[in-house]
Amino acid sequence: MVKKASILFFIVCSWFTTNAQLMESFVHTGELGIGVGLGHYFGDFNQDVRINAPKMAFGIFYRKQITNYIGVRVSGEYSFLGYSDIYATNPVSKKRNLSFNTNIWELSVSGDFNFFRFQPGFEGYNFTPYIGLGVGVFTYDPYTFLNGEKFLLRPLGTEGQGSSLYPNLNPYGATAMCVPFTFGVKYALSPRTNFFAEATYRFTNTDYLDDVSGLYAPDAFTPLPDGSLSPAFLLQDRSYETGSSIGTKGKQRGSSLKADAFLTLKAGISFNLQTYRCPTN
Repeated sequence: MVKKASILFFIVCSWFTTNAQLMESFVHTGELGIGVGLGHYFGDFNQDVRINAPKMAFGIFYRKQITNYIGVRVSGEYSFLGYSDIYATNPVSKKRNLSFNTNIWELSVSGDFNFFRFQPGFEGYNFTPYIGLGVGVFTYDPYTFLNGEKFLLRPLGTEGQGSSLYPNLNPYGATAMCVPFTFGVKYALSPRTNFFAEATYRFTNTDYLDDVSGLYAPDAFTPLPDGSLSPAFLLQDRSYETGSSIGTKGKQRGSSLKADAFLTLKAGISFNLQTYRCPTN
C-alpha cells in the first residue's frame, strides 16, 4: 500500500513539474487586436451622463506583455460622437436647440494589469479581467447642419472666439489630450486567439468636443454683404427654431466648469504572440 501511494505521489509531482516547465517554456509576449462597438459623449449636452445616443467606434492595438500580469498597450481608435438638445430633459436645454457631431481619431499608450495570470493554451489560465490607465492625444472637429448644409463649427467661433470684441477668447484647437481608463475581460479561445470585451472612459482636457462651453456672444457676428444673417449667427443660437430667441449677450450657453468626456464599449478578437525558451531543470 505504501509502495502504491509512493508511486502515485511521484506521478502527481512529476505531472505538476512537467506542466510548470511547459508553462515556463511558452512565453506569452503580447497581443495584436481589433475591436468594434459603440461610442458615447458626455458634456454640456449630456450632463446627466445618460447613454441614449450611441454611435460607431472601432480600434486596433498592440499589447507588449511585460509579465503574466503587467503589459503596455499602444492603441489607435476611432469614435463617432454626437448629441442634440432634443434629448434634453431640462426645458432650458431643450429650448437651446443646439446639436453637434464629431469624428475622433485617437492614439494612446496605457499600462494594463491582469487580475489573474493569463497564459493562453493552459487550462485554468485562459481567462482574466483587466484594467488599464494611460494617456492619449486625439483630433476632433465638431460640425452641424443648417438647412441640409454641413458647417464646421470651430471656424465660426460660435461663442465669439477670434472676434475683436472678445480678445480674451481664442479659437479652440483641433487636438486635445485624454486619460483613458479601461476595464475589460478576455478569454483565450485557443493558444493563438482571444475574445475580449472592454469599456474605456476618457477624461479630456477640452470643453469643446461639442462646441459649447461659455456664453452667448451674438454681437460678434455681422450680417453678410447682402444684409442676410450669417451662418455663424444662425448657428450660435438656434432657439429661434423653437420660438423666441434666448441667446442674449452674456447669457450662459454652456458650462466651462467641467471638461467633456467620452466612452467606448467594444468587443473583438486578439491574436497572441508567443516565444519558446528552454525550461529550467
